[in-house]
Amino acid sequence: MTQVQGATPSAETGYRLGPLYLTLPLANIALFMLWMGIGGFVLPVHVQRITGENSVAALGLANTIGPLMATIANPIFGQISDRTRSRFGRRSPWILACVAVGIIALAVQASASTVLMLGISWAVVQMIMNGYQAAITAIMPDRVPANRYGTFSALVGFGVPIGTVVMSSLFIAFPQLAAGGAYYLIMAVLAVAALAIVFVSPDKSSAGLPREPFNLGEFMAGFVRPMRSADFRWAFIGRFGIMFGYMVIFTFNLFLLEDYIKIPREEVISKMGILALIGQVATIVAVMVIGPISDRINRFKLFALISGLAAAVTLAVPLFLPTFNGMIIYNILHGMALGVFMAVDLALITKVLPNHAEAGKDMGVINIANAGPQILAPSIAAFLVLNLGGYTTLFYVGIAVSLIASFAVVKIKGVR
Repeated sequence: MTQVQGATPSAETGYRLGPLYLTLPLANIALFMLWMGIGGFVLPVHVQRITGENSVAALGLANTIGPLMATIANPIFGQISDRTRSRFGRRSPWILACVAVGIIALAVQASASTVLMLGISWAVVQMIMNGYQAAITAIMPDRVPANRYGTFSALVGFGVPIGTVVMSSLFIAFPQLAAGGAYYLIMAVLAVAALAIVFVSPDKSSAGLPREPFNLGEFMAGFVRPMRSADFRWAFIGRFGIMFGYMVIFTFNLFLLEDYIKIPREEVISKMGILALIGQVATIVAVMVIGPISDRINRFKLFALISGLAAAVTLAVPLFLPTFNGMIIYNILHGMALGVFMAVDLALITKVLPNHAEAGKDMGVINIANAGPQILAPSIAAFLVLNLGGYTTLFYVGIAVSLIASFAVVKIKGVR
């Protein structure tokens, strides 16, 4: 594979970092307003509206098709963007195109009247918006110098907590948004974020970069190649475990609060918003503190390990305190653990990339560790709730996979 000019980040890449301090976190915040707002709040309510009940099976179906499509789409879009040659750069055309199609798909989803239609439309949204995610994730290895990895990893990590805080606050103030209005709000935010990152912090032209002839075998082999790196494999497993431990609870959070914590249905949306707000504020604090510290001491693996162990411990809290107060404690502690992980995750991944010339594709492969838990969590969680002990089993499984993630982080050799 020919080395792409300027592929290895350095202070002399020619990019202005200043605008990225704003536009890159904004792009991620918009994305996670979509994932958390629609996936966590609106989708369960949409299922309730269609079925008239807390249908675990229906929510599992609506939530499973999309992440499967996303898993396939992310590395494919990443590799296509690596090969894109245009005067607007490699990533910008895909950022704009994916957001435009994603907005159309969200409009269709908003009008879905059956669980099947809801699942299909949400699948299209997740598939196309993973093209957007692949493009913006590649921006850090494209443009950011190594001595700023921790800072930018933290800025990107703000996407999850701030996106969730914004949506939680809106649902607390305006619970009716969960009935469908949130779809249109998120469409507008995605459009603004995409225009900002493309035009306020523009990519450099890739029109003059070397062009390689397309070879299907080489294209397909590219998805396997990064997994030959042991550090990349362990980083993949670590991210997968942390995210699965989070998603197995997040996917059924609304039903869990009603059926396990016994919160009345008329109160659950606002209570769910309060818990999310508390947890994500804790995450933001942890990200703000750990990101700069990790840059200063150049220790990323250490904080990822601490995060995995802390997540395992905090997932036990609702088992002993199955109350709203117990969920408050859980959300604070688990939010902090997640924040430590978010602060260093992208820096850790960027450090173990096998080839910066294929950053878009390799970041797409590693993003499977985000989409994979979204695929598996709904179906596995539904099976566990229905057949293996109810909602308590979700916490036991979350503890187990968080410990596996911690072990995987320990195995990474090339990063401190």
